[in-house]
Amino acid sequence: MARYDVVVIGAGLGGLTAGAILARAGRKVLVIERSNSVGGAASSYKSGDLFVEGSLHETSDPNDPRDPKHGALTRAGVLDAVKWIPGGMFYEARGGPLEQPFTMPDNFEAARQALTERFPQNRGGIDAVLQDMERLATAGDFNAVAESDRALSLSQKFDQVFGSDEAVKCALAANLSYYHDDPATLSWPFFAMSQGGFLLSGGRYVQGGSQRLSSALARAIRNAGGEVMIRRLVTGISLDAQGRPAAVTHSARDGSDIRSVASAIVVGNAAPEILTALLPDNAARKLHDGFAHLRPSVSLFALTLGLARPPREFGVNGYSTQLLPPWMMRLGDYSQGAALMAAEPAERMPPFAIVDYAAIDSGVPAPPYVLSIFGPDRLSSWDGSDLDLYRDRRARWQDAIARYLDGYFPGLAGAVTSASFNTAWSVRHYLNAPEGAVYGFAPAPGAGSRSPRTAVPGLFLSSAYAGFGGYSGVIQSAGVCADMILRDT
Repeated sequence: MARYDVVVIGAGLGGLTAGAILARAGRKVLVIERSNSVGGAASSYKSGDLFVEGSLHETSDPNDPRDPKHGALTRAGVLDAVKWIPGGMFYEARGGPLEQPFTMPDNFEAARQALTERFPQNRGGIDAVLQDMERLATAGDFNAVAESDRALSLSQKFDQVFGSDEAVKCALAANLSYYHDDPATLSWPFFAMSQGGFLLSGGRYVQGGSQRLSSALARAIRNAGGEVMIRRLVTGISLDAQGRPAAVTHSARDGSDIRSVASAIVVGNAAPEILTALLPDNAARKLHDGFAHLRPSVSLFALTLGLARPPREFGVNGYSTQLLPPWMMRLGDYSQGAALMAAEPAERMPPFAIVDYAAIDSGVPAPPYVLSIFGPDRLSSWDGSDLDLYRDRRARWQDAIARYLDGYFPGLAGAVTSASFNTAWSVRHYLNAPEGAVYGFAPAPGAGSRSPRTAVPGLFLSSAYAGFGGYSGVIQSAGVCADMILRDT
């Protein structure tokens, strides 16, 4: 039986980052992935001629030493292996209670000026909120928030500061789906730290797609003497007499070619719910009980449109646009968006995040010119038991969204030449994510920080479930996971 120092289950961004750090630190690492390629959500692929980006595209700048990804990606050896392209403005917000579009710059000084010019009656509140964001993002620590604010939701904080002025709230948090789908159940410190990270260093995109980062991490593991196996399914984790990992069993996806490898350390780049099915009963209960109080994060749908002409010709003004629907007159109304996907498309549409790759030096091939549209979604809204019915309903939503966008960007619907539509069901099916969760566990108020260490000794998490979702949260938690293992061993 082959022996490894560390076996990583899953080749998503968290597992690859932790694996690369450990391999470069001299540990013998094996990464096992069930899919055809590495990356998980941090993947890019072609559907016909259409380039599809699997992740949420944008992150804060890891070249900034204050960024939470900087240390982990440096130690993984990939910080300079890809190009991090500036996104320009943070986002343009349109609709909802905003009578005119608002452009949010991607740095604190310019954001403070733009917000104050647009909402002069809220100058004091804007200064206070941005100061909190900057302090938390710079410190990179939830303890930097005032004790009175630690258990607040985003809604509670904004209500305290801005009262009933919903326009300024929506301008500051138009990109809510980057984190969650309901400001009333979103931790204010988490939002402040994450949003502040973009304003601290500016938004960045991996030139050529997020697959390039995932592939660079896999190369770093192999170059350091580790192994990355794809199309292999982990079927069990056996424990020794002390309840620690002893071996990992894996097979081909059809159940053939069963193999076992020995290791005293296992890293799960997967939901705890998935890992419990691999453990003996007693250990499974211990792992389950450690996370039973946490609920899954929001899911998202992702519609990728290929256009015959660049989106700017239809009035799309930048890389990121947050489109708030006319019925959304309060920031709190955002929470109603995901439920709309459970019905047939109608006049009411959910809030959208729109990404135009042609607006920056993205490295995304064109034509077709790629426009991605994201919005909150739930697994319960989609029934994949009858694939024909599922695809028909998904096609109706696709057509309805294109027509809706045409009302804001005239001519866009007629320029669509290709499309790819992933729903919460797609996320559950392809990423093996319970409830289609894209950010691990929901960042609830008062949740505090999370640890990669689990109740099963020798079993660690390196994923969104060990920290908070998105590029920064996953990569940061991977660095913490690797450090714990290096100290323990």
